[in-house]
Amino acid sequence: MRFINAKFIKSASKKQEFIEDELPQIAIVGRSNVGKSSLINMLTNNSKMAKTSSTPGRTRLVNYFNINNQVYLVDLPGYGFAKASKNIVGAWDSVMNDYFVNNAKLKLVMVLLDSRLMPTAQDISMLDFLAENEIPAVIILTKTDKISRSELNYNKAKIANMVRFNKDMIIATSASKKVGVEQIGAFIDEYIK
Repeated sequence: MRFINAKFIKSASKKQEFIEDELPQIAIVGRSNVGKSSLINMLTNNSKMAKTSSTPGRTRLVNYFNINNQVYLVDLPGYGFAKASKNIVGAWDSVMNDYFVNNAKLKLVMVLLDSRLMPTAQDISMLDFLAENEIPAVIILTKTDKISRSELNYNKAKIANMVRFNKDMIIATSASKKVGVEQIGAFIDEYIK
C-alpha cells in the first residue's frame, strides 16, 4: 500500500463513538512516548497529521485516520508512564478493551517498541493479550536512527527471543529518516485483503 490520500476522521472516547463501517482497521498501540504520532506522520507524509508531544500520555482518545478510502489507521491511547490519575488510566484501559473485543474490522495491530529499550511488562502483556485473542500483530521498532546497525540487530534478535516473535514480523523504522514505510505498507496490504 502506498499512503497517497490520508485524512483525520474523528476521535472517540467511548465505544459508542467508534467507527463501525465497512473499512478494515489497522491499530497502532504502544507505551506513551514510543512514537505513534511520529509513525503516522511518516506514513502519511504529513508532519501535522497526528499531534506529537514530548509529554507522555497525551493521546487519550481513539483517533481514526482514513488512508486512500481503503483502511483506517487507528491510533490508540498509549500505556505506561502517562502522567495522569489512576482513574483516567483505568478509563483508558476500559476504552482499549472495548476497542479490541469483538472488533471484526480489526485486521492487524502494530505494536510499537522503542528500538533502544527492551519490552516492558506492559508491552509483553499487550502482545500476550493479542495472541490469546488471536489478533494478528506485527512489532514496529521505532527510533532506529538513534542506535547503530549492530546494536539494532542485537536488540531485534533479543526482543524477538524475549517475546517469542518471528524476526520477520519485526519492522525497523525511523520517522526522521523515513525508514520502514514500504515494509509497513506491504504488511497492511497483506492483512486487509
